[in-house]
Amino acid sequence: MGAEFRPPELLSQPAQSPLLVRGGTLVTAERMISADALIAEGKIQAIGTNLLLPETCRVIDAGGLLVLPGIIDAHTHIQLDTGLYQTADNWFEGSRAAAYGGITTVVDFATQFPGQSFEQALVDRLVESAPSVIDYAFHMMITDLPPGQEDELGVLPELGIQSIKMYTTYRPTYYADDAKLLRWLEAAGRYGLVSLVHCENDALVTAQTESLVQSGRTGWAYHGSARPALAEKEAVARVLFLAKAAAAPVVIAHNSIGSASEQVAAAREAGQVAFSETAPQYLLLNESLYAGSEPWRYILQPPLRSAAESAALWAAISRHQVDMLITDHCDYRKAQKLAVDNFTRTPGGLPGTETLLPLMATYGVAFGRMEWTDLVRMMALNPAKIYNLWPRKGELAPGGDADLVLFDPAAEGMVSADDLHMIGGYTPYEGMPVKGKVVSSLRRGEFLVRDGVFVAEEGSGRFVARACAHESRFWD
Repeated sequence: MGAEFRPPELLSQPAQSPLLVRGGTLVTAERMISADALIAEGKIQAIGTNLLLPETCRVIDAGGLLVLPGIIDAHTHIQLDTGLYQTADNWFEGSRAAAYGGITTVVDFATQFPGQSFEQALVDRLVESAPSVIDYAFHMMITDLPPGQEDELGVLPELGIQSIKMYTTYRPTYYADDAKLLRWLEAAGRYGLVSLVHCENDALVTAQTESLVQSGRTGWAYHGSARPALAEKEAVARVLFLAKAAAAPVVIAHNSIGSASEQVAAAREAGQVAFSETAPQYLLLNESLYAGSEPWRYILQPPLRSAAESAALWAAISRHQVDMLITDHCDYRKAQKLAVDNFTRTPGGLPGTETLLPLMATYGVAFGRMEWTDLVRMMALNPAKIYNLWPRKGELAPGGDADLVLFDPAAEGMVSADDLHMIGGYTPYEGMPVKGKVVSSLRRGEFLVRDGVFVAEEGSGRFVARACAHESRFWD
């Protein structure tokens, strides 16, 4: 069936006159330069000053603004269906909010539910994502691959899928024991797939959760206690060990503890192909919030950790030991979160696409914890290279897609759910001051948001098919 699959035909885009983004400060992973960017036919044609312009060229004044490559959020859950809970957003709403946040591409998930083929899982997800205004790729979430059928992963490159998702927790649907993990990692390695793994020791989480339930401590305030940091630390070490044995490239998902990123960095220094990601919630929020008046805002997996762990993650960032900044975005409605004061019955996940860039620009760059070049490296170039979207995505360079963000670093404001376009009706960052805002975002040379106004056409986003490592050794 794999040989017969073809991605949907891409709609032709109306021709537009060339566009010059003039007078801004362009930011790459290596430097910041005062230069102009010439855009035509959806691509960056040239970067420099005193460029020779076509007669029909439009001009956008970016004076005083930073010009960033479009942000790539490599871990989102738009229109999520876990089989138990469903987020309330759809792909138009989810992609619109992302565009307001300067995100022009996401790598989301196509879930292979039990009994489904990979082809059908992708087709179903492509139907759901069709209204998107931003570009999108998918990790294939593996749930049903019995012993002896591991080579079915070989169809994924034909489908334009370069990465898979696995879990060491969440019985019974998503959980993979060590034998299963090793089988799947070995097959992924054979076919050049990158494996993204959620790392928590299921036995430790289960035992701790059962102990809390038996003692009647099931309120939201106890959520963090149910999933100890030790469970993550152990699972990260085990998955890295198995991935090394399988010769499989691996990404350790949403690090909430400093030692997770440190373990990945040590493995890479020893020659292993391994990467890490973390998210604003683990850098800016901590477990003390579970003892506050609104613990429902912070139900997610892994949970919030201590302030010391947040500091350790910032230190890892300063040592370039964190490869990607992502959101793990899940836009559940406030009513879904507040339905029952029981952490075992509350959907886990936080909204975050629209706030990722301003939060990292503020508490990362403005606070002196990273440079603008670091932000671009972790939020554009690295995701593009790790997930083989580069050189089409992730960098301001001639020949690449004209995905740009015009960002005002001097603007000041405050995070408020009332001002956001995510539909959950709340944000875990309510009331936090931010410095900087997205003025405009462009995807393939077309405005998504222009001067703060959403102007994109529903369904104008595209599925981005990706090659695999044996075709493009992008990390060598």
